[in-house]
Amino acid sequence: MKGPGPVTRGVQCFILLAILLPGYGCQALRAPAGEPQSLTPERAVRINSGVRAFMRDVAYDISKNGPAAWQKHFVEGPEFFMAANGNWVFQSGATAATGVQDLAGSIKEITLEWGGDLRVDPLAHDLAIVASPYHETRVDDAGVRLEETGFFTGVAQYGDGRWKFRDAHWSVPVPPKAAP
Repeated sequence: MKGPGPVTRGVQCFILLAILLPGYGCQALRAPAGEPQSLTPERAVRINSGVRAFMRDVAYDISKNGPAAWQKHFVEGPEFFMAANGNWVFQSGATAATGVQDLAGSIKEITLEWGGDLRVDPLAHDLAIVASPYHETRVDDAGVRLEETGFFTGVAQYGDGRWKFRDAHWSVPVPPKAAP
C-alpha cells in the first residue's frame, strides 16, 4: 500500500510556519477584510516609505525629548521584546514601560542617529523588518558622556494608525581578541 504521495513545497512551508509561529493563529496570516492577500509592489513601496519616516521620527523624538520618548514607539503588549548584545533588556511592553522610566531618570541628554544604509524589508501589510547602523551619544546626570556606534535590527508593526517597534535588538562591535 502506497502513502499519500510527495509533500508539496507549499505544504512544507505551511507546516514550517505552524511550527515556528505557535499560538500566533491563522488570523494573523490573513490580511484584514478589504486588503489584498498578497504584498503588491505598490504596497511594499508605501510600507518602505512609512517605516523610513517612522525611523526618522524616532531618532528626532528621542534626541529632542530624551529616553522617555521611547515608550510611545514600542508596542505595549506582551509580544514586545528588546535585546542588546545577546542579553534581554525588556521581555514585554510592561517591562519596557518601567525600564524606560528608570532610564529617563539617569540620562540627561541623548542623541540618536541612524546610519545612511537603513534597510526596510516589508513582510506583510502591517509588518516590516528594519536594520540600520546607529550612533548614539548619551550624557548621564553626572555629566559623563558616552558615544556608542553599533547596529540595530527590529520588527516594525503598523496599528492604530502608526508604526511602532514590536521587537528590537541593538548590538555593538566586539573588539577582536588579542593573540596569545
